[in-house]
Amino acid sequence: MAKNDPADGFLVTENLEKRFDETLAVDDVSLSIARGEIFALLGSSGCGKSTLLRVLAGFEKPTAGRVLLGGQDIAQFPPYDRPMNMMFQSYALFPHLDIWENIAFGLKREGLPRAEVRQRVGEMLDLVQLGPFSKRKPHQLSGGQQQRVALARSLAKRPKLLLLDEPLGALDKKLREQTQFELVNIIEQVEVTCVMVTHDQEEAMTMANRIAVMSKGRVLQVGSPQEVYEHPANRFVADFIGNVNLFEGRLSVDEADRCAATTGIGEIHVGHGVSGKLNMPVAIAVRPEKIEIRKRRPDANHNVFAGTVKEIAYFGSYNTYIVTASDGSQVRVTEANTARHAHSEITWGDLVHFWWSDDAAIVLRD
Repeated sequence: MAKNDPADGFLVTENLEKRFDETLAVDDVSLSIARGEIFALLGSSGCGKSTLLRVLAGFEKPTAGRVLLGGQDIAQFPPYDRPMNMMFQSYALFPHLDIWENIAFGLKREGLPRAEVRQRVGEMLDLVQLGPFSKRKPHQLSGGQQQRVALARSLAKRPKLLLLDEPLGALDKKLREQTQFELVNIIEQVEVTCVMVTHDQEEAMTMANRIAVMSKGRVLQVGSPQEVYEHPANRFVADFIGNVNLFEGRLSVDEADRCAATTGIGEIHVGHGVSGKLNMPVAIAVRPEKIEIRKRRPDANHNVFAGTVKEIAYFGSYNTYIVTASDGSQVRVTEANTARHAHSEITWGDLVHFWWSDDAAIVLRD
């Protein structure tokens, strides 16, 4: 995926707010989205992401704040006056029209000449590789094909901004994973700026250049998938994106390039400083895949702890171990299955050691 400078600010929201009576659905949201960027609004149900998308589309008027597209404030424009298109989760295809007519529908309503309608529909069918199916009705297509028709219809009018509301939510898991890459390739080919709403972490991390994690109407962190995963801004983001072990404790060492915290399982060393106050409460976040686990104690100076295996789950490409640590806390460890017939020496009830490097952990204050 192409990298973009968010300072370009093609789509900008400034202190955007949306209230429904006493409920603050969108709370002081300021975003800057670059031209050509695929930007994901990620959060659980009720976090405000869909309301924010509807404000961008013009289906909801903001209570306060501005929406700028290419430098023009469009916050008070009705949907039909905005140079954008929105694709809904249901696809909203016309069942009585064939695929060609579905894609052509919006173009005909705009009064485009027949020759231009034919050209654009042909381009869109080629783009989504559905030319041979142009005379079929929607019910004669698979879910993934219907999704591509809806996308083609959205792109046919050549919008400056494409809004996607849970674009792959109606597909089963395997088809959704396959379609993610197809969708990204199509969007990048037409170089349209895209804002998508999803509650699926993997979908956001696979498709988006950057992600905004939302909770209770607010944006908690914006960054690339790698930044958000490896350097979460707070406990909520760390816990929401993927799996994480959080060890609560108090800061015991704080230097420029390292720190440590006293926790229930012992002292944890971290390979960065926090510029905090000694004895302040902190949480140490460690991803399960960054933890090693063995029956024998490793030759390491710190961040080595012991516990008892409570649960083991086999997921094909990896195993997950739930280890009860010395303080009774549950520690999740994942280990890749790199060999087809590999058999782990670890089983239920075993006493094990688990450890990680200083650079595997980060300190969270909030």
